[in-house]
Amino acid sequence: MGKPTGFMEYGRSLPRRRPVSVRLRDWREVYEPFSAEQTQEQGARCMDCGIPFCHDGCPLGNLIPEWNDLVYKDDWSDAIERLHATNNFPEFTGRLCPAPCEAACVLGINDDPVTIERIEYEIVERAWSEGWVTPQAPTARTGRSVAVVGSGPAGLAAAQQLARAGHAVTVFERAEKPGGLLRYGIPEFKMEKAVLDRRLAQMEAEGVTFVCATSVGAGRGPADSSGGNDGEDGPDGPVEPGEERGLGTACAPDVAVRAAADLRAEFDAIVLAGGATLPRDLPVPGRSLRGVHMALEYLKPSNLVREGALPTSPISARGKRVVIIGGGDTGADCLGTTHRQGAASVHQFEILTEPPEARSDTNPWPLWPLILRTSSAHEEGGQRVFSVTTTEFVDDGSGAVCALRGHEVETLVEDGRPVFSKVVGTEFELECELVLLAMGFLGTERRGVVAELGLEVDGRGAVAADENWATNVDGVFVCGDQTRGQSLIVWAIAEGRAAAAAVDRWLMGDTSLPAPIVPGQLALR
Repeated sequence: MGKPTGFMEYGRSLPRRRPVSVRLRDWREVYEPFSAEQTQEQGARCMDCGIPFCHDGCPLGNLIPEWNDLVYKDDWSDAIERLHATNNFPEFTGRLCPAPCEAACVLGINDDPVTIERIEYEIVERAWSEGWVTPQAPTARTGRSVAVVGSGPAGLAAAQQLARAGHAVTVFERAEKPGGLLRYGIPEFKMEKAVLDRRLAQMEAEGVTFVCATSVGAGRGPADSSGGNDGEDGPDGPVEPGEERGLGTACAPDVAVRAAADLRAEFDAIVLAGGATLPRDLPVPGRSLRGVHMALEYLKPSNLVREGALPTSPISARGKRVVIIGGGDTGADCLGTTHRQGAASVHQFEILTEPPEARSDTNPWPLWPLILRTSSAHEEGGQRVFSVTTTEFVDDGSGAVCALRGHEVETLVEDGRPVFSKVVGTEFELECELVLLAMGFLGTERRGVVAELGLEVDGRGAVAADENWATNVDGVFVCGDQTRGQSLIVWAIAEGRAAAAAVDRWLMGDTSLPAPIVPGQLALR
């Protein structure tokens, strides 16, 4: 534990965010530095819990009390060893995870929980600055080869674990560079891409090979992006609303295609980690108007501009009235991006009712707190509108959106699921020139590698897998959002690690790789 009386002596503290007027002038991360002494005080708040519920709250099973105690004792080098024992990429989760561990913290029963996520961030950043993060090359090679399809957090975790086990690992990515949504979905103000690139360099030094601008499976190409989706013809024929509109190739250069059968012949095993890339669409009148875009279609070119790969973004909010439909993290990413591009105004719509600011009696600890969350982007401006739905996009006469129409809704619960009913007399029209759809994702793309391999897809639109992360095709495994459905970065890393252990066992008969997710969690997702 930390200091025995620490939780009574110190309150919860986090670094300050840079002033809004300052941070809107750049794209750097929003937090100011947090001293080692402040971090040690926060580590001191960790209690000697009889049952550390934070372990259960974290899908990775992070050894949280151990590295909190080590930080409090100023033993940072051992702290990063304990942190890396369960998490390949704590610099990602320390910035991007919603911290279910903190929601499960025992101190949170009657006080503010320990600042677990920030301590994690400070440990790994200290490790990088001290030069403690070095390549971990295997001591021996197995002679076996594995192809990993997709380079988001699940694919990267699987690839690093398998490479450290001695296998020859090749990661295939259809976008320009590795990283998946870490690179093309997450804006710089949440995670600067240098953070990703230094970890990729470590992986390359460990023997991982990255093959980018390469799609595994036919039926994918630069034209098959996330544009308007109203039943128009796609590159392979008619496309139904909400179907087969992946996001990986938006703004991509020419993409090479590798047949899935070739990978099966070339590699001893395949791990699919392509994500849940089919966006949820909004099939209402006017959906195909110019100015109505999927969120990732908007975020990716903005990130490409930051990398210097594009001079300007083809979709800009500058001077426009913007509406973001969707109140989750992706919507907040769009919100912060529109602020930095100079939007004239921004409204963010959410169909659900506004959550309370504190836990209700029906939402006790250690359940995930259903409360109103305010991100750095919300601090920067814009208007959040709850309990509304959009019914139509209005044409300005030239084929571009000039307004949207909608109405308020009342949320009811039937059979445990929300049902929305119109509130009569609440119809409205809101002028706008840019609409961004950030309503989540529907599952994996069925064309390409999924179709070529003949993989089974379950009722949720995800690739079906057994308790060993194996698909119905021998030697083909799947992990992350591609089998779980849209989820958290911490789940992606956990599933990537667990799948790597399963693949290693399948290849070698046994494995020494840790598997943070036990059989049964897969079925209970």
